[in-house]
Amino acid sequence: MLPSTSARRIAVVVKGYPRLSETFIAQEILALEERGLPLEIWSLRHPTERAVHPMHKKIKARVSYLPEYLYEEPLRVLRGALWSLGQTGFWPTIRAFRRDLKRDFTANRVRRLGQAFAMARELPTDVRHLHVHYLHTPASVVRYAALLTGRTWTFSAHAKDIWTTPDWEKREKMQEALWGVTCTAQGAAHLQSLSSPEQVALVYHGLDLSRFPTPPSHRPARDGTDPQDPVRIVSVGRAVAKKGLGDLIKALAALPGDLHWRFAHVGGGELLNSLKKQAQEAGIADKVAFLGSKAQPEIISLLREADLFVLPSKEAASGDRDGLPNVIMEAASQSLAIVATDFAGIPEFIQSGAEGELVPPGDWEALSNALNLLARDPQRRDALGKAAFERLRRDFSMEGGIDMLEARLLTATGNRENQPERV
Repeated sequence: MLPSTSARRIAVVVKGYPRLSETFIAQEILALEERGLPLEIWSLRHPTERAVHPMHKKIKARVSYLPEYLYEEPLRVLRGALWSLGQTGFWPTIRAFRRDLKRDFTANRVRRLGQAFAMARELPTDVRHLHVHYLHTPASVVRYAALLTGRTWTFSAHAKDIWTTPDWEKREKMQEALWGVTCTAQGAAHLQSLSSPEQVALVYHGLDLSRFPTPPSHRPARDGTDPQDPVRIVSVGRAVAKKGLGDLIKALAALPGDLHWRFAHVGGGELLNSLKKQAQEAGIADKVAFLGSKAQPEIISLLREADLFVLPSKEAASGDRDGLPNVIMEAASQSLAIVATDFAGIPEFIQSGAEGELVPPGDWEALSNALNLLARDPQRRDALGKAAFERLRRDFSMEGGIDMLEARLLTATGNRENQPERV
């Protein structure tokens, strides 16, 4: 039975919750919740990290976890399937699933249907609308659950889901969704080419600056000449191919011998061991520290103490790529000089030579040269860091994006008239 028209709640569906690498999702959920939107969170995976961000502790929405693997909760999946069999949306869902399975004959596709059976049965009747983060696996679960129950759904697309999902799948999902948003102009243009300009809107995540301390009033004028006080370089991001950290290790190894520096990386990821081995073989292991995953307060402390932030993103062999990494904006929040690649959504925020320095993706020699020049020039670093902070404050605050999402979600749930005026 469909929810009544007076119901207001929205189910926000994510891959995993909470996740240290997805502060942009937590920021959005918290901001919408603080504006009075009644939300609940549905996650396809259980958390794998012990640490959580302070934002996660503030979020009040109830969290439900779907069966991560169907064999782990077979009775729950069976109950969902039997319940779904009695719904008018069952056969349309099965037809959609068969079309998908024919083009993507994988166990993962079956898992998505099983998760959708469980979700469809367990969704409270006052949840009228589903909003999903990521257009690949999570959107498949939401699409099937929406077909089963007759609910409406919308999506936020980000990066990997845009560039590694087949065009046929993105096109069909967007046809069924009410609308979608994405966080880079490049991603928006691609998705609009498969649907229409009206179907997908550009909404930058932005940054809630109220969560961050004001930038340091000044940083030490390190120039790499003092071995007792080396230039501090930092990078934050999962150790995966699209982050280009292998290029960064090459770039660091190529820095001139008279430059004194130290590098710290924050983040987990599948490539950590190979990066450590690469640093060892390059003879720079004594200058490099891999710190693993850290909660945001620790990351901010590290950014405040650093002289340079670097993130050499590029396209992975799988087609995976970044959007506009939030951590670049977080570095800008502390007026930290940034070196990154002219790739994906990064140049939508950083103009090379103005708010930071950009180099071609995959070009470790250009990356090494940019790091060398900035490491020796504290005044230039100071100017770039201040310009990045001003760009963030002026053009990339969180408020504009949340305004748009709030308005669209209120319309999707029919609750705009019930929402009190904000002053």
